[in-house]
Amino acid sequence: MGLMITELGHFALILAFMIAIVQAVIPLIGAQKRWPGWMAVAEPAAQAQFLFTAFSFGALMWAFITSDFSLKLVTLNSHSAKPMLYKISGTWGNHEGSMLLWVLIVSLFGALASVFGGGLPPTLKARVLAVQAAIGVAFFAFILFTSNPFLRLTVPPFDGQDLNPLLQDPGLAFHPPFLYLGYVGLSMAFSFAVAALIEGRIDAAWGRWVRPWTLAAWIFLTIGIALGSWWAYYELGWGGFWFWDPVENASFMPWLLAAALLHSAIVVEKREALKSWTILLAILAFGFSLVGTFIVRSGIITSVHAFANDPERGVFILFILAFFTGGALTLFAARAQAMEAKGIFGVVSRESALVANNILLAVSCFVVFFGTVWPIVAEMVFDRKLSVGPPFFNSAFTPFMVVLGLLLPIGAMLPWKRGRIGRTAWQLRYVFLLAVSLGVLAWSMQTGRSALGPVGLFLGSWVVFGALADLWLRSGKSGRLQRMLRLPRADWGKATAHAGLGITIFAIAGLTAWEQEDIRVARMGEPFQVGAFTLVLKDVSREQGPNYFTTKGRVEVTRNGRPEAVLFPEKRDYPVARMPTTEAAIDYRVTRDLYVVLGDQQADGGWTMRTYIKPFANWIWAGSILMALGGLLSLSDRRFRVAAGARKTPSAGVPAE
Repeated sequence: MGLMITELGHFALILAFMIAIVQAVIPLIGAQKRWPGWMAVAEPAAQAQFLFTAFSFGALMWAFITSDFSLKLVTLNSHSAKPMLYKISGTWGNHEGSMLLWVLIVSLFGALASVFGGGLPPTLKARVLAVQAAIGVAFFAFILFTSNPFLRLTVPPFDGQDLNPLLQDPGLAFHPPFLYLGYVGLSMAFSFAVAALIEGRIDAAWGRWVRPWTLAAWIFLTIGIALGSWWAYYELGWGGFWFWDPVENASFMPWLLAAALLHSAIVVEKREALKSWTILLAILAFGFSLVGTFIVRSGIITSVHAFANDPERGVFILFILAFFTGGALTLFAARAQAMEAKGIFGVVSRESALVANNILLAVSCFVVFFGTVWPIVAEMVFDRKLSVGPPFFNSAFTPFMVVLGLLLPIGAMLPWKRGRIGRTAWQLRYVFLLAVSLGVLAWSMQTGRSALGPVGLFLGSWVVFGALADLWLRSGKSGRLQRMLRLPRADWGKATAHAGLGITIFAIAGLTAWEQEDIRVARMGEPFQVGAFTLVLKDVSREQGPNYFTTKGRVEVTRNGRPEAVLFPEKRDYPVARMPTTEAAIDYRVTRDLYVVLGDQQADGGWTMRTYIKPFANWIWAGSILMALGGLLSLSDRRFRVAAGARKTPSAGVPAE
């Protein structure tokens, strides 16, 4: 039975590939020739492609769940003793399975566009679905010809080789699907951009249609990056939440460009300006997703969560990247004259503020890109091994975020077309005074006298209270609370997302400035002091888990003589994968985390222990959740649902003949 299901899964993948080829060609010709029958092929093809791909992915998952070791992929990445959650997540915890998830999401977004794109002009819809299918064709070919997940073993082994122990964690089980929904979701904005370029017309209706797809992708990327950062924080045992690792940067770059694209699409929708820039951002955002895919899968870098693979696959992905990004940019250059802006705006206006936002986000993205690829380029061209680490990224990236934070509250409140900066600044005077007061208070209370913490508190407060002031001022002067509650969800979404950004800015600055670290050899029963806490290593025991052995410490923590927490840091060893992992023990509190890591036993019987006091660590992820929640609130606004308003102007977006 299992054998038949996996064979059917392989067959379904080939069928999905063939359907994608039809969907990429027939509707495109139909749109060019204005043949309704050929254009109509796009919708059922998109839905069929998704169903066959979903069946194929389900068949692979079934092979992992039932431990079907006749499949080479299951043998290499699973084990019969592994917990069920990690058997399921093992489906995408490897190169081949994760690429199948990639095309599943490409086809999912195509199917959703076919279902919810009822208000789109027929020619634009056919072209969007054809471009989306073309992306699918490239990746179906990549999977079937270089990375087939359904390869069989002639003699199946008795058991598998297990999944990488670092990936056997709930946070990382859900991290890749969210990240891919964001990464691959940007393909929809790309398809809209290329379809509009072929069509030769970009207008307000196009801006209205592209925004929900970009917003959905940005929400998923936000959640995916936050989950990955949280996993790195509690799982890797080094105490940090972001290391500027190339794979982390690969997801962060599209996030920055997607944020810029969201804001510039607003200008296209409201004012019919920034058209060519918005199209360019849509191309680059997905282009950077492909760059990320290349970085992770080409084998040119080593990372804790990269798929080390042969360069042949990397060349294939590089070809896909060059074809789609290069082709779209060539088309962009050819159609530049069709994208003249209609809306005129003053230097001081909401539009100008959004342009500044876009420049800061785009340049900061290219700074991250430069820092990520420069070591690779230096090694290839100059034969020099270079390391670009956190100090470069922190000093080069941070100034852009500081300027963005300073501009954000004023820019968000400026009127469209023309405004007066003095008037808006005056409306925010109390917010500014409050933010400065909090910064000064932090400066006076701290002992180290570093400016980072107080500046972070000032900037975070300025952004958070600025977002709240925006809501307050929008609600008028009478019956304010009722009118605030009746404001559109998009307004609440904007304020929530901006407040989330402010909280994250403060949390990162506060954690970096006020963190305390202690590394020592702890002896059994001997108390030692870290900050306000007294810690005692009471016991170290050896235990067995479901598929690992563990060395577990028991650490009792007191504060001013009163019990505060009992922590159990671990060092696990996975015998099948022959790999150890460190499990930090963390006492989570609202304003701080107490973070304890158990090291190796020393010759004198003591144990190496690292202890961190991390103020406001949880606020980083709370801010990320708020940003994603803000995006969801905006997405739920009926004005911004897919093709909302399109029915009022059914002719919008159809090029004049």
